Amino acid sequence: MTDSGAKTPEQVDRLRRRAAFLRELEEARALRDRIAPRRARVRQLREAMRRATYHH
Repeated sequence: MTDSGAKTPEQVDRLRRRAAFLRELEEARALRDRIAPRRARVRQLREAMRRATYHH
């Protein structure tokens, strides 16, 4: 990326598509968590254990 902050149209389009993808991914995860709360709790516990175990 350029230091001046100016982005080419391709970079802007890529960032916009990436933001939309991440937004949709978060919506899908939230929906899945509402449908299967026990599975969501298990996932959250595993993520917490992973963070506690591996220090990057």
